[in-house]
Amino acid sequence: MYAIVEIQGQQFKVEENMKLFVHHIAEVESGKQVEFDKVMLIDNNGSVTVGAPVISGAKVVAEVVSPLVKGEKVLVFHKKRRKGSRKLNGHRQQFTELKIKNVVA
Repeated sequence: MYAIVEIQGQQFKVEENMKLFVHHIAEVESGKQVEFDKVMLIDNNGSVTVGAPVISGAKVVAEVVSPLVKGEKVLVFHKKRRKGSRKLNGHRQQFTELKIKNVVA
């Protein structure tokens, strides 16, 4: 059984006992449960239910494993040729690690 759910403006395919990295969710603590009710599709062993745009009464329950995880560093390099102008910026995206507990149809 899997579901397509919208979390923080992005759509994810989730299953039970799956670990997932989503964009940082503020005001959550490690070990707490979070519910997402924007479920767009549920597949229950071949029986597919599609929402228009969401399925009413359906939700995904997840547990927060780690509220703040930093992704890998991405280097952004700007250079203008023949001018001696160079600039290097680094960025590390912040994520929240979730573990999907169950999908309620």
